[in-house]
Amino acid sequence: MSRAVAINVGANTSLPGFRGPIYPDGTFEYIPIPEREPVCEPVPTYADLDLPVEIPDSLLDREVHLDPSFVEYPHCEAYTYGDEHAVKAGPLSTLSAGDVVLFYATLSTVDGDPAPWISSEWGAYVIGSFTLASDPISGEEYLSLPEGERAPFSSNAHCRRAVFDAEVLLAGDPERSGLWEHALPLSGERGRDPNRIVTGLSADSGRGPWWRRPLRFDEAATEELLALSPADLGP
Repeated sequence: MSRAVAINVGANTSLPGFRGPIYPDGTFEYIPIPEREPVCEPVPTYADLDLPVEIPDSLLDREVHLDPSFVEYPHCEAYTYGDEHAVKAGPLSTLSAGDVVLFYATLSTVDGDPAPWISSEWGAYVIGSFTLASDPISGEEYLSLPEGERAPFSSNAHCRRAVFDAEVLLAGDPERSGLWEHALPLSGERGRDPNRIVTGLSADSGRGPWWRRPLRFDEAATEELLALSPADLGP
């Protein structure tokens, strides 16, 4: 059995100033955050992603920090994720090959007749996952690898920075990783209200800004979570 950690990713109201949309049927758009550090090789811009959402003109030429990377997403080559922040790197580093990383984002509800499990204005939703192909590696371990053994992570956003800064790197199993077609809600009616995935299955209290924190799930909770459908979490 596998354990899981869920971490917040993607565009938000702080960076770059808006959230990706979730549509009435539960489909959504994953929008990465801007790249904030100098890079040593070209990376795509928001314009290059050619997303079916309106991006402010002021951001179109801004390079993106395309992390996590999903093969099915524009300009991605592998299932990888890296993080330089100890608050995320710490929990992720405790996982092992075969464990699951869930990626969740805050998304804004698009006008229409949304499914009953979609929050009224915005909410937190799982948008994708990796089943780890190998144990996580630390930044120090990555830098000590021979050049040829770094290949699985060569396209990761942290490896494209002029100064490599990841504290942890993850590689997803290509057969068991991906960007989901439909989101899975972590919020209730209001975005800040956690649902039972957070309060009943994760080790988090659900108090305060839980939607910014890593959420940890033991083996039994992970099995139950992965069997849920959005309809199981409706009002």
